[in-house]
Amino acid sequence: MGIGQAFSVAAATDEDRAIATMTMAFSGDPVARWVWRGADRYLIFFPPFVRAFAGAAFGQGTADTVDNYCAVAMWLPPGVGSDEEEIDAVVAESIPVAEQDDVNALFEQMGEFHPTEDHWYLPLIGVDFASQSRGHGSGLLQHALERCDTDGLPAYLEATTPRNRALYARYAFEDLGVIQAGDSPPLWPMLRRPHGA
Repeated sequence: MGIGQAFSVAAATDEDRAIATMTMAFSGDPVARWVWRGADRYLIFFPPFVRAFAGAAFGQGTADTVDNYCAVAMWLPPGVGSDEEEIDAVVAESIPVAEQDDVNALFEQMGEFHPTEDHWYLPLIGVDFASQSRGHGSGLLQHALERCDTDGLPAYLEATTPRNRALYARYAFEDLGVIQAGDSPPLWPMLRRPHGA
């Protein structure tokens, strides 16, 4: 964890700031850029996707931030999910028809791996490029996993790069399989059982 990190909950009035950080953080992500292959489409449609995929965290008070929004983790508590209808609408509007089947297949596989038991879900965690390699992502992750352990609940996420997969493994997340559709990069669904329960 970075020295002197002060964690806070993203204010409802700061949703746009948090989503902007996430957009910067994922601009080089292989899966996000496979879904939105042009820079113009990515910059236009990734923000509304973030809001649909993980935006419920704002209303739940479970979007964690650190260091003036340079890093954000958007957690969904048990019983709270993504806005599936809005995700479908963003995909339909932003993805060329020829690519939609593979993109939809990717999301369907994500749904198949998603746990049915009560759990905390981390749809998105990101650090702005200008603030990377300072321990912010690890700090946010550790901060939230303490909450999961206090609740005695597992945590679930999908890793989109081998580097992130290795990071999550260091925090006791375990692979459940591999998600891949068409020529997409792989995602690794990962589950962490609560510690000290």
